[in-house]
Amino acid sequence: MNYKNISLVIIFLIVSSIYSTANWSSENNLVSEDIELVTIDEYQSDNFSTRVRFIVIHYTSLDWENSLKVLTKPQYGVSSHYLIPESKDKSYPEDNLLVYKLVNENDRAWHAGESQWEQRTNINDQSIGIELVNTSECFYEDQNKNLDYASNYICSFYDYDPLQINLLIKLLKQIIDENDEIKPTYIFGHSDIAPQRKSDPGPKFPWQLLYQNGIGAWYDNPTLDRYWREFNNNEAPSIQQIQCGLKRYGYNIDITSTMDKQSFYVIRAFQQHFRPWKSDGVADIGTAATLWSLLEKYFPKSLDKDMKIICPND
Repeated sequence: MNYKNISLVIIFLIVSSIYSTANWSSENNLVSEDIELVTIDEYQSDNFSTRVRFIVIHYTSLDWENSLKVLTKPQYGVSSHYLIPESKDKSYPEDNLLVYKLVNENDRAWHAGESQWEQRTNINDQSIGIELVNTSECFYEDQNKNLDYASNYICSFYDYDPLQINLLIKLLKQIIDENDEIKPTYIFGHSDIAPQRKSDPGPKFPWQLLYQNGIGAWYDNPTLDRYWREFNNNEAPSIQQIQCGLKRYGYNIDITSTMDKQSFYVIRAFQQHFRPWKSDGVADIGTAATLWSLLEKYFPKSLDKDMKIICPND
């Protein structure tokens, strides 16, 4: 076969291939506008998780009118899934309190910012954010952030509206019922996941009342009393052990074995949640007893046989 014949054969094969491919694609209509999706129970995968794992509670530090504006207007760049007003707010226009959904639960609201719980840092990706209208606020004295962190951080906390809290409890029960991965220790305040920059929802927030309604975590009094007596009669836990315990519970804290700035903020956040009548950032016996009680209840494997905390780095 000469080169001319070889060239003709190659051209024939190329043309045939192009025609065949075009004809096959046309006949089988690979790009169809109508695709039937089939869902069969026996073929469903067990290998997945839901988006929602955490619930974060906030206060707005603003009245209703300004809270709604900040959480919905693009120039502010923040949002939450829900906003609940308070009945005493003169800027609230309705006669009855309502729960306002601002972002669909399937979508990512921008409420947590730089934050962490356990080893998870993208809290916005995994949480539902709930904002409560409450004008509590914290600031540094004279707005000078170089002043001593322990004595010059000034907060004004105000009581929450009982009607507002009643709506919140109903909303939380609904969210928990629809999201199996939300554990009691996965319901927390903004200050729990960002203790060095946030103080909401503050010590006035009724965490114990939520627990009494089947929501969130709380300690058992007999366990607290046992640890209180143990630490009072014997050696109190070291700051290293307290840091280890806070980390075991979920707080973002480095194990430094010193009472440093980060420890002050994390201890204060823990106290605002579980010991709100004394949220001074001091690691006293009562704070340690509260922490040990919670660990025994929710993370029993974090304690050894001598009730010492097994540090995460061990």
